[in-house]
Amino acid sequence: MANDGLSNAKRAKNDEFYTQYQDIEKEVNSYLEFNPQVFANKTIFLPCDDPEWSNFTKYFAQNFGKLGLKKLISTSYAPDSKIIKMLQQPTLFELEDPKYDDVKSNANGKLFKLDHDKTGDNKINVEDLEWEYLQGDGDFRSSEILKLWSDADIIITNPPFSLFREFLTWIQPTKKQFMIIGNMNAITYKEAFPLIMENKIWVGATNFNTGMYFRVPNDFVYADSYKFERERNGEKVNRVPGVCWFTNLDHGRRHQPLPLMTMEENKKYSKHKEVKEIGYLKYDNYDAIEVPFTDAIPSDYPGIMGVPISYLDKHSPEQFEIVGTSDNGLIEDKYKTTPGLSKQFVDDYYKAGGTGAYKEGNPTAGLYINNVATMIYKRIFIKHRKHKK
Repeated sequence: MANDGLSNAKRAKNDEFYTQYQDIEKEVNSYLEFNPQVFANKTIFLPCDDPEWSNFTKYFAQNFGKLGLKKLISTSYAPDSKIIKMLQQPTLFELEDPKYDDVKSNANGKLFKLDHDKTGDNKINVEDLEWEYLQGDGDFRSSEILKLWSDADIIITNPPFSLFREFLTWIQPTKKQFMIIGNMNAITYKEAFPLIMENKIWVGATNFNTGMYFRVPNDFVYADSYKFERERNGEKVNRVPGVCWFTNLDHGRRHQPLPLMTMEENKKYSKHKEVKEIGYLKYDNYDAIEVPFTDAIPSDYPGIMGVPISYLDKHSPEQFEIVGTSDNGLIEDKYKTTPGLSKQFVDDYYKAGGTGAYKEGNPTAGLYINNVATMIYKRIFIKHRKHKK
């Protein structure tokens, strides 16, 4: 189930979730630790940004020299084009510039560039940013922004939550390097999962379980169930769990194998009573066993295993192969025992009091627990590269 904070954002088309500086810094440092030259002599493009307010622009401008960047490009979306109005007043940065235009300030997006020492202090930083109004409103789908895409080596941003699928396609992950933020449920999107299976994109270094705080508009409405901080450093924030970075930049965490126990050891010593009491059941419609917890993956099972999507932030491509997902049926037929949920299984599910809209042929993983038909939430199917006998 998607978390309330992000669901509300999608329903309201409220895409004004501003990333915290420390979250950007923490993630970038993970790539630098793996490869100190990862950003060296690269042009970084920050679309879907608000350069005067954004921590993305602030971070990369302040660290231009440290990272060895070639060029920084950042674009904003016109205030008049936003559904949710936020930070409408021009900043002093814009007001005090001779280029300021009262009409364009609201109707046009802005383009910021940084590539040389403008102030003469022998360093390139935020003080050297140059800007101009875009011809259009700064929509990433426009031809004007697409031209900037062609100049970029790495694309980095927190794209509009409601347009994540379209934005990922726009990036063209096989042609550009990138770091973007999205909900963990996007893992099984048809636009993302095939690339994840092929090890062409993966999740970043930030753990799913930590959640992230985003600055939000002053009129943002919290869900009734929200129980986290609402203000940080004098700014209104919203904590969104289940958020992660998607990227094709390498980092060390994804090459750390999981320490695992054998199937028998898990049944005996696992901290999860479900594993100790029930063991590893086979699905009714997939030739695979259900593994409800990442730390309960058996080291000695040679076949296919269904694991939670939260497994992916611990996935090591050297240790496991990803073969499919139950969310949209993206898995070879040879791993299926039926084309989808059987009519008998669906009937048994509803007879047992099951809810939701399921029908024969649905790709959702299903299994019998104590003879009760049970639907299992989204699963990623994996198998050992080399299993221990």
